[in-house]
Amino acid sequence: MTSNVPAPGHPPVTGSAPAPPSTRREQLGQIVRFGLVGGVNTATFFGIYLLLHPWMPYFAAYTLAFLLSMVGSFFMNTYFTYRTRPTWKKFALFPLTNITNYVIQSVGLFVLVQWAGMDDRIAPLVAAVVAIPFTFLLSRKILVPGAAAAAQAGPARGSSTL
Repeated sequence: MTSNVPAPGHPPVTGSAPAPPSTRREQLGQIVRFGLVGGVNTATFFGIYLLLHPWMPYFAAYTLAFLLSMVGSFFMNTYFTYRTRPTWKKFALFPLTNITNYVIQSVGLFVLVQWAGMDDRIAPLVAAVVAIPFTFLLSRKILVPGAAAAAQAGPARGSSTL
């Protein structure tokens, strides 16, 4: 039979303790920075699209603008949002955040318009807002894997950066 009484010299055993204030503050900062990067990324995407559109078919301009803004988003999120080093592995996994965002927004759009009867001019904005937490959590998982464990273990060695 085990006891919740701690061994001498060890802290008491408790359930899941709330995150320390500095961790919550850092997570809130990441969320705010993630939103700022999203705004800059959207503006960058649209600006590139408008610049390319006169020179190529609209879908090619859309695709190239999307890819270029995704690369920019990767670097803004690694350096600014999560303050971590970019690696080739992170770069390869980062498009999963965009795919996830697209799927969640698409499903949300369909549900809001078809099932909830929401105006199809407003529903994309609502679906986009709903997708933000999922995209944030996935991008954080990809760009800052094992952040707590890495902080305790010390600096990572031998990682390839971009």
